[in-house]
Amino acid sequence: MGTRPARASLHYATVRHCEEPTGDAAIAKTTFLFDPHIMKFVDEATIRVQAGNGGHGALSFRREKYVERGGPDGGDGGHGGSVYLVADPAMNTLADFRVVRRFRAESGRGGAGRNKTGRSGQDLDVHIPCGTVVHDVDTGELIADLTQTGQRQKVAEGGRAGLGNTRFKSSINRAPRKITRGTPGEGRHLSLELKLIADVGLLGMPNAGKSTLISAMSEAKPRIADYPFTTLHPNLGVVRVGRLQSFVMADIPGLIEGAADGAGLGIRFLKHLQRTRILLHLVDIAPIGESANPAKSVRAIERELAKFSVDLAARPRWLVINKLDLLDSEAFDKAKRQLIDELGWEGMHFEVSAATGQGTAALAQAVMAELLAQNENE
Repeated sequence: MGTRPARASLHYATVRHCEEPTGDAAIAKTTFLFDPHIMKFVDEATIRVQAGNGGHGALSFRREKYVERGGPDGGDGGHGGSVYLVADPAMNTLADFRVVRRFRAESGRGGAGRNKTGRSGQDLDVHIPCGTVVHDVDTGELIADLTQTGQRQKVAEGGRAGLGNTRFKSSINRAPRKITRGTPGEGRHLSLELKLIADVGLLGMPNAGKSTLISAMSEAKPRIADYPFTTLHPNLGVVRVGRLQSFVMADIPGLIEGAADGAGLGIRFLKHLQRTRILLHLVDIAPIGESANPAKSVRAIERELAKFSVDLAARPRWLVINKLDLLDSEAFDKAKRQLIDELGWEGMHFEVSAATGQGTAALAQAVMAELLAQNENE
């Protein structure tokens, strides 16, 4: 039978190279992933994949001078190429699949006389971002969750090769005229859903300071402005604690009450926090407006989390009280005590100023220690 040749490869997207941190700061900074000025962030797409057909077997008899009754010499066909999805760390969005949506592997060639086997079709590798979940659109079946670099999953099986008439020669049938045809390759309609891979996720109301915090702790450059819903897509940043330790932080668009019912930007971006191990709930301790209530805002987001996923709502969640630079120490302490008392908060809490960087080093070190402790317990 024919052997399968080397695989073809489809590779999309380019990102900036990560920069090594410099200096002796407690938190070094590293550029990571999304740049909204380079490409649009897309986290859902549908594609169609088609494996190659198997080549047909050949019907042939040996015909040479001085060779009587040469017998059958029809060769087998080649196998059709299969389609694989490959997790690629160099990709960070599914935007390219909004343009190219059909992928077809090469079909096998038919067999020929003189027992020549047809060439097998090349397998096709389709590169997708790490963290992509793949479902079959027609059946709803979960096919794969590709989270590891280089992880490969076959999503369409190539057709089998047909057999030439040589295969059917026997002592009672020395001139067979029977062959088999190659089988069709498998075709599938797939949905791709990207869930970002991060250790820590940021939660909060619009304008709570999430984008400012991730920009202060990493080299991520999200859009920052003084109006709600500045963040329209998730941002990732690598936070380095010292020289050898780091973790990935994810910032998603702000949530408001009723997000589960479609208010604001909805809760579609919460899926990007499902792989996180710690949630940092940012609270604006100095909101604008007399009717603003930080404790009420925290409760509202807790309800939206529970509506989206019970598992996500049960994830370890730390309270991060932001904008301490806007109040004097006495007013801040009073507001903090009132918030914690109203919530009945007994978990971890931190005080930071994302704008000035105050308290961010201690927060990063505590998060790193918790992640290391979780690794030891697994």
